Amino acid sequence: MMRIIISPAKKMKVNTDTVECGGLPVFIKDAEVILEWMRQLSYEQAKKLWACNDQIAGLNYERFAHMDLYRSLTPAILSYEGIAYQYMAPDVFEYGQFDYVQEHLRILSGFYGVLKPLDGVTPYRLEMQAGAGIAGRRNLYEYWGDRLYQEVLDESRIIINLASKEYSRCVERYLKPDDTYITCIFGEMERGRCVQKGVYAKMARGEMVRYMAVHNIEDPEEMKDFDVLGYAFSEELSSGREYVFLRNGRKV
Repeated sequence: MMRIIISPAKKMKVNTDTVECGGLPVFIKDAEVILEWMRQLSYEQAKKLWACNDQIAGLNYERFAHMDLYRSLTPAILSYEGIAYQYMAPDVFEYGQFDYVQEHLRILSGFYGVLKPLDGVTPYRLEMQAGAGIAGRRNLYEYWGDRLYQEVLDESRIIINLASKEYSRCVERYLKPDDTYITCIFGEMERGRCVQKGVYAKMARGEMVRYMAVHNIEDPEEMKDFDVLGYAFSEELSSGREYVFLRNGRKV
């Protein structure tokens, strides 16, 4: 057994038809606290917090004003529309693959904390690095503390990191010596260095989740056979804490 962590996406949709929700987020009461805090913000304060344009700010300000955390919900894995989720393509998962991600995958969220893929959510906008001073805390990292780390950990104490730095730091700062924490790097060689490019890395993270679900991977060693989008595992560049996959490369 092991756990996989991944970031959410800014853009979200409603999909109440494909798969039924499997329950509510474990930190739903904390989401209620954040929701009430958000509702106290003026439009200008919210727009500044989101650092976005008026169109996006207007949409999300209305969302928070009328948000219901318990009705008309979408399974989390189907609600996010970012590049990683497009390449993960959960809309065409088979049921065994949904079972796999429900057991292994955890989505980190500034608003919900930790989500299982089938947890019911509603569209929101709140990045983990937003300066939200909730409940006397300076930001969301302080608000959540070590609870996200504790929640994603299972008895194996193996965590596969497919999240961005903004989200992975919620877990990394609390790691213990007996934890196995493996970060996947999806890069390409430039001037003798492995360079990770945002869009390609997001695509690969989504494809890696799909690959692990299709192949029912239970051992990190099996991840090394990942060969999608022109990537290949690099033994030379990898370590026990980093699995490096090179694009348009071959196994070295």
